[in-house]
Amino acid sequence: MFYVYIIYSKTFDVYYKGFSEDVAQRLLYHNENRSRYTSNKGPWELVYSKAFETKKEALIEELRLKKLNRKSLEALIQDKEIKQRC
Repeated sequence: MFYVYIIYSKTFDVYYKGFSEDVAQRLLYHNENRSRYTSNKGPWELVYSKAFETKKEALIEELRLKKLNRKSLEALIQDKEIKQRC
């Protein structure tokens, strides 16, 4: 499986969108300051993830997420949280 994920830094009030085959390992990587963009902006928390069968599908979705404005991104995250509670 391939995953698209969104992580959030409460400290800097910023979101980061990415792609990975192992979201838990990738989150650890971000929190260990091993990624150029997310380095020293943590701690990061996972706020959204979605699985895809193919790498191509996941990369297309990652690109779509990266184009979203903050309001749309937060609406997507909120919608996912509501669906998980039901």
